[in-house]
Amino acid sequence: MASPSLETRDLTIRFGGHVAVNGVSCAFRPGELTVIVGPNGAGKTTYFNLISGQLRATSGQVLKDGRDISRLAPSGRARAGLGRAFQLTNLFPALSVLENIRLAVQARAGVGRQFLRRAAAHRDLVAQAEHYLEATRLTRAAHLPAVALAHGDQRKLEVALLLAMEPDVFMFDEPTAGMSLDHAPEVLELIAEIKRDTARTVLLVEHKMEVVRALADRIIVLHNGALLADGKPEEVMASDLVREVYLGKRGAA
Repeated sequence: MASPSLETRDLTIRFGGHVAVNGVSCAFRPGELTVIVGPNGAGKTTYFNLISGQLRATSGQVLKDGRDISRLAPSGRARAGLGRAFQLTNLFPALSVLENIRLAVQARAGVGRQFLRRAAAHRDLVAQAEHYLEATRLTRAAHLPAVALAHGDQRKLEVALLLAMEPDVFMFDEPTAGMSLDHAPEVLELIAEIKRDTARTVLLVEHKMEVVRALADRIIVLHNGALLADGKPEEVMASDLVREVYLGKRGAA
């Protein structure tokens, strides 16, 4: 079995008297897509925020390739190989889709701001940006301002920016939220393609059980901030305890 690319040990965060994530220990390995599920308020997004550094844990550790990164800021964790998809508001909405991706390529390459004025002359960076455009089926939208994209294409742009940063751990928080039935499969196929690279580790927070069925190699269930279940999809979904806590009276998943 491969060594964990990402691990949390007794990860905990308290807000006053409320324990939002309570001693969660999990190891995530290359070649594995783990879907994190649980009822509303279970702590799923908070757990993601602790891993990616948006929140600082009260106690516990986050390890990347065995190295403790718990004290690193989000930018330091990104440099260590953690990639998390965020909403378009974190981007440059007035710039074109291609320019947004080019900036991500340049950031990963460590290129300074002065270089931005002459970046178009550096065809290697532009070519890399165009590669990610093509990989995410956004070539036709290359010169549109990011703010003009339809919601489904915005989510694809998030994937393109994530790919451009070349992480080895990919984190997606409800990637199909707000998407139509027509557009959701396009984003899911991009995530499936990321998963096919066995050097990559993928974490997904998702409510839609059809997405869980389609993508998950493993499911972990959080409830009241604690780890309730962890295992193969068929085992977790068959658990009476999981059905009671997560699925409730809806019955079979």
